[in-house]
Amino acid sequence: MNGPIKAAEPRRLYQQIADQIRALVQGGHFAPGARLPAERDLAQQLGVSRPSLREALIALEIEGSVEIRMGSGIYITTEPDRRPWQTRSMGESPLELMQARAAVEGTVITLATARMTPEALQSIRQTLDDMRVEIEEGRKPLDQDRQFHLTIAGQSGNSVLSRIVGELFDERHSPLSAQIRTRFETPETWSFALSEHEAIFAALEARDPLQAQAAMRAHLEESKRRWMENEPR
Repeated sequence: MNGPIKAAEPRRLYQQIADQIRALVQGGHFAPGARLPAERDLAQQLGVSRPSLREALIALEIEGSVEIRMGSGIYITTEPDRRPWQTRSMGESPLELMQARAAVEGTVITLATARMTPEALQSIRQTLDDMRVEIEEGRKPLDQDRQFHLTIAGQSGNSVLSRIVGELFDERHSPLSAQIRTRFETPETWSFALSEHEAIFAALEARDPLQAQAAMRAHLEESKRRWMENEPR
């Protein structure tokens, strides 16, 4: 006897937008080698936000359907495929991930503030110092960034929330998020992130849960803005 039929995975917004762009190519609106309209104009034409459009364009870049040329624009690279097919999933929407992290980590940090121990504070302080060294030496402090957020989550006293924080954080290694990081993370953006981490640490040290929550949410909102609103390098 056959098992239950697995429900189809819902199409993420960036996949739907990528499919719209491909449909325009297949319909002859854009020829291979043509330059797409500027992000602002294309987003308006499709009736979507620029951050969601950017996710779709990055997905199409990973597929090889478009080429993003810094300082020049975005170009169609392949002959339109007349067969019905769709952009595959490349992970969760980075935009939605940052929104989810703000909601979850904003709650987690209020719990962690009340339970913060001197040992945990010392560990976080060392992580931030190590993060600063990595940035100054031109490396991306990915491990230190993860340790910072997971140490705070671990102090919440809730193993389920701590696990969720880790899972949401590690989604940044999905193909879509990784490609966005490659394009938009710079030593300067990491320096901004470190300053925001320092503000979170100061609130934890002061045992101020509301300030800690505000600092965490501000950090994640700024991270989202740097990823999804800045111009590519």
